[in-house]
Amino acid sequence: MKIARDIAPPILPLSLEDMGYAVGGKTLLSGITLRIEAGQRLVVMGANGAGKSLFLRLCHGLIDPTQGRRRWASDEARAEAQAMVFQRPVLLRRSVAANLDYPLALKGLPRAARRETVARTLDRFGLNDLAERPARLLSGGEQQRLALARAWAMRPQVLFLDEPSSALDPSATRIIEEMVAQFSDEGITIVMTTHDLGQARRLAAQVAFLHRGRLIEHRPAAEFFAGPEAAEARAFLAGDLIW
Repeated sequence: MKIARDIAPPILPLSLEDMGYAVGGKTLLSGITLRIEAGQRLVVMGANGAGKSLFLRLCHGLIDPTQGRRRWASDEARAEAQAMVFQRPVLLRRSVAANLDYPLALKGLPRAARRETVARTLDRFGLNDLAERPARLLSGGEQQRLALARAWAMRPQVLFLDEPSSALDPSATRIIEEMVAQFSDEGITIVMTTHDLGQARRLAAQVAFLHRGRLIEHRPAAEFFAGPEAAEARAFLAGDLIW
């Protein structure tokens, strides 16, 4: 069931136009041209060092490109209409409930609305029993579940996920994947990186494949996994070392 992403005007599509990034005279990403549409579930793949995490940070706006453009449909609303969850969750030294409440307070929600949203989020993601626990004492899977729940509570139009289950066991990974799929079903645009081919096959609708800082293939997931056009992508799917 799709839910309204209220208030903020649509910020998608996100257009990347010859986007690149260089630091200290070294080019890390270059020539990235890509359009991310609303409702998309895009998985970004590539070998370690290909530029996947940097790509997400540039899209999210944590850093600005040194080449080309990153253009939102509504740049004015982009900050409040997107969220990012990192491989290692960034959690406050507060309780689980307080970690949910704090960003809502920063967003300007009244106390009654925050209380309602926190209660709904705790219940929605099975966190009620952990509500008063210190967030940083949770297990890795619980911390990532909280980070995703906190992002969901902010009602983003687009959610960037950087290897959200890379350090988790299969049980915790399954929970994270179910949450991501549910977010997508509710209308949240998903852009995520993963090194896990099985996870990419389960979650991707579109695949963007990066190699040495360049986007060398962007196709529907079914077509990509059936037979990539780029030799590097074919080698990657075959398990070869391509760096």
